[in-house]
Amino acid sequence: MSKPQVSIVMGSDSDLEIMREAGKALDEFDIAYEMDVTSAHRSPDRTAEFARQAAGRGIRVIIAGAGGAAHLAGVIAAHTTLPVIGVPIPSTPLQGMDSLLATVQMPAGIPVATVAIGKAGATNAGILAAQVLAVADSGLAAKLSAYKEKLARGVEEKSRRLKAAEK
Repeated sequence: MSKPQVSIVMGSDSDLEIMREAGKALDEFDIAYEMDVTSAHRSPDRTAEFARQAAGRGIRVIIAGAGGAAHLAGVIAAHTTLPVIGVPIPSTPLQGMDSLLATVQMPAGIPVATVAIGKAGATNAGILAAQVLAVADSGLAAKLSAYKEKLARGVEEKSRRLKAAEK
């Protein structure tokens, strides 16, 4: 297997079901990734060290999923210059709105690209990571174009089926 270019991290292993969706999206584009658990609150030193060492290990994009206070993506972004994509996890009675607001409201100078709450967001995080990597990889850019064309064909097919069912 090739060296991971993307690191998918989550604040708890209970987030794994959602964060696997980011991995599935990366799999679709044949992008190697790693997965790990680290917590902004329960293991702050480990999290900071992870962020500081990621680029040196060949990581080019970090996807961080966290629920509740959801500080993981921001803490990682504070310790690296790599692009960080935050995935809000719906783990509290607020259904991820707390996580979304915590992830998206970063201070100037510490950007975190934030996607939707939950599985759709994790999928989009994987695709966004692929798009970031595709800026310098024409083969990957072609795969992304084919993916978009596949999505468009799917809509056309659904439209045809709907119209045929109406008759």
